[in-house]
Amino acid sequence: MPAAILPAVAQSAASSHVDEVLASLHRGHRIGQLAVSPDGKRLAWVEGDRGGGELRVAPLDNLAKSRRVTASSDPGQRCREGQPVWSPDSAALAFFSDCAAPGDQSDLYLDRMDGHAPRRISALHGAVDAPAFAPDGRSIAFLYVPGASRPAGALAAMNSPSGVIGEDGIEIQRVASVPAAAAEPAQPILLTPAALHVYEFDWSPDARALAYMAAEPPGENNWWVAKLYTQPVNTPPVDGAPTAILDPATVAGPLHGLQMAVPRWSPDGKAIAFIGGLMSDQGVTGGDIWLVPAAGGQPVNLTPARPSSPEWLTWQSPTHLWATELAGGNFRLISLRLTGNLASGNIQAAEDRIPFPLPGSVGADGLEASLSPTTDRTRFVFHAGSFEQAPEIYAAEPETARRGDANLIRLSHFNDGAEPSWGKSASLNWTSDGLHVQGWLLLPANYDPKKTYPMIVEVHGGPAYAESSAWGGYFALSPAAFSALGYFVLEPNPRGSFGQGEAFTQANRKDFGYGDLRDILAGVDAVLAKYSVDTNRVGLTGWSYGGFMTMFAVTQTHRFHAAVAGAGISNWLSYYGENSIDQWMIPYFGASVYDDPAVYAKSSAINYVKQATTPTLVVVGDRDGECPAPQSFEFWHALHSLHVPSRLVVYPDEGHGFTNPAHSRDVLERAIRWFARYMPPAS
Repeated sequence: MPAAILPAVAQSAASSHVDEVLASLHRGHRIGQLAVSPDGKRLAWVEGDRGGGELRVAPLDNLAKSRRVTASSDPGQRCREGQPVWSPDSAALAFFSDCAAPGDQSDLYLDRMDGHAPRRISALHGAVDAPAFAPDGRSIAFLYVPGASRPAGALAAMNSPSGVIGEDGIEIQRVASVPAAAAEPAQPILLTPAALHVYEFDWSPDARALAYMAAEPPGENNWWVAKLYTQPVNTPPVDGAPTAILDPATVAGPLHGLQMAVPRWSPDGKAIAFIGGLMSDQGVTGGDIWLVPAAGGQPVNLTPARPSSPEWLTWQSPTHLWATELAGGNFRLISLRLTGNLASGNIQAAEDRIPFPLPGSVGADGLEASLSPTTDRTRFVFHAGSFEQAPEIYAAEPETARRGDANLIRLSHFNDGAEPSWGKSASLNWTSDGLHVQGWLLLPANYDPKKTYPMIVEVHGGPAYAESSAWGGYFALSPAAFSALGYFVLEPNPRGSFGQGEAFTQANRKDFGYGDLRDILAGVDAVLAKYSVDTNRVGLTGWSYGGFMTMFAVTQTHRFHAAVAGAGISNWLSYYGENSIDQWMIPYFGASVYDDPAVYAKSSAINYVKQATTPTLVVVGDRDGECPAPQSFEFWHALHSLHVPSRLVVYPDEGHGFTNPAHSRDVLERAIRWFARYMPPAS
């Protein structure tokens, strides 16, 4: 790591306190992906992050009796193992492991749960993700990028441009499979064509077909124009050709031109449900629940005008769906009963019970707000953490929950005794332009209402995303760290966010930086009216869309006394031609920059930069494809030329989502010092 980028080790007592705070953010046991066996008797989970860690299995009713499951024959070897999935009969567990090529290549392994060592069943060379057993248990499918040079997705660091741009080096993610009974490591069978980049998939209930979201390559850019396909598999002598059954670009109605995610085939094979709506990042899902015939046809919105954002779903029967949704800033599980006839288009969904509240931020696999259900859907298992409670594993039993007495079972006690080093939290609600807006407020650690404190406003990325109650801080700009150091931290969910329904999510289209900024400033006023915040020590920060909002806000208002812009966007006109994901902009701006440059110029901070006076720190990765580094260069150059206190830090070999922990820590340390310089916390 170049010495010019990383700061020297802190010498002062204040810096020592910062070190203590940073260490406290990682306090507690991390829980990665998990999977309950279909029969509900066992649980597999990863101790570590989504990329993998130590895999463990235990009886669901006694996680203390866990044992390590590993592909290694050496007890001292620590492989990265993760993404566990159970066979339909609950007799076997499949998972990815890099034991055969540590740190390089993951392969599929199968543990028969019979006391014998797991068996390697694949011989892969490329990036892998999202394994799923076929319903008949005979094969395991997964997303696969043959010969990948980088992880799939726009968040990963982009390769340096070379060759024929747009033609050379294109890497395509496909659905592949291997036999579950393979006696030796098997070469993958590529199920989907090379002409389509697949993002998510689901097996048909008879294991004879796939449903998947896909688009023509390049995959990083075209998720926003993906279509829903079905395709026969295992049909001799060759697999069947894909059929596009739904294209939002051509369909009439409110789904037109929007995005789709989480395809789920109905148990009778007649329909496919999915989440559809305005989404700004692949993997960050929210919208309405839609249904389309498996043979193709007009989609039906099952949750029109719902004042919340469904994010994940699963079927129980052909007439019963479960879904998780974000309502305000809180997650909950809902149950929908279907009535009517899909073939005629006359089908409706009605909620048949009180929504089941879920604690804090929840997850099970790689999808947003996912749960792991048993086959009969009597239990949904997941990990959850909140501002107050360190992550644990829980089971929800909504079918047996009594009115007002939700049946939530805590299964683990990994983090007993872990206490937050940051302050208490509060969910706030306010009104802006007639809209109901929600946000989270972290109080300073050891808050004394008789004292006055500074406040940092942190704007989330997206904009189609939302802040929720979550433990600790593994992110480069950690709200928990700022709170622990004596700041109020406001995390608003302004228009454009999930949580208030699809109309709210779409309320900032063609209006970036205006209505959403008014919502944020109204949230600042709501805090000032209730808490002892020093109006002369209010700062602003954010990453991605939050980085844009930071850049734009300091050109529109002087209410902020310091700012830190992470991976921001300063000039939407030049950004259109610089980024790797320009397809996302059409649904938001209504046209390309070449057809309507005025709408892009309207929201470009660079056009108003002469009004900026706020000291601003700018940080970005040099291989960011979502918010390329030239956007940060342009904004910093303008501030520097105008003699506004500013600094630009570019991190090598980083994409939009930083992967080097030293870089993430350095960003946070720099942000802490920047805010301390211009709006110091109380001594």
